[in-house]
Amino acid sequence: MGKRGYHHGNLRQALVEAALQLIEEKGPTGFTLSEAAKQAGVTPAAVYRHFAGREDLIAEAARQGYEIFADVMQYAYDKGQPSALAAFEATGRAYLAFARRYPGHYIAMFESGISVNDSPELAQVSAHARGVLERAAADLSQHIPPDKRPPASMFSAHIWALSHGVVELFARNSPGTQAPFPPEDLLESGIGVYLRGLGLIPPEN
Repeated sequence: MGKRGYHHGNLRQALVEAALQLIEEKGPTGFTLSEAAKQAGVTPAAVYRHFAGREDLIAEAARQGYEIFADVMQYAYDKGQPSALAAFEATGRAYLAFARRYPGHYIAMFESGISVNDSPELAQVSAHARGVLERAAADLSQHIPPDKRPPASMFSAHIWALSHGVVELFARNSPGTQAPFPPEDLLESGIGVYLRGLGLIPPEN
């Protein structure tokens, strides 16, 4: 196998792409650096010119994932404007869409055991992604009386947890589980129940 990484001039990114494919196929702990090197078309020794080890490689995949995730969330938020409700609901759907479109990144971010504090860069980009949902929650919560208004960080954390649960249990083919309804419907109805509880959308007739 030829050393494609050197030929196209971006070995570091070639290794990340190789890792993402292996993560999808085998999980974040199911592959070795040697396998990633082989996938990228270089010798195992070449990997260490760019990454200290497998965790460092996965952390970079996670960092890139958070960058994409933040962009996806921001796009959804902007598309829902000027309606605070539409913008907020769009960010919830964007979470599910991201998990389906970028499974390797999603696993690296949320299922690899890599802490968001692994590096300052990872902490910064993950905070930016969370900040989009918090901003959407803050916009929407302005319609709640101040004495009944939850903190935006709590509001957004509830929806993040709901979205994450739907993805993990019903959108990623977890062994032994079968969604009683399409994941999109589960997420939308769950967000609806939550927002009705806060008085942000009218009760169903």
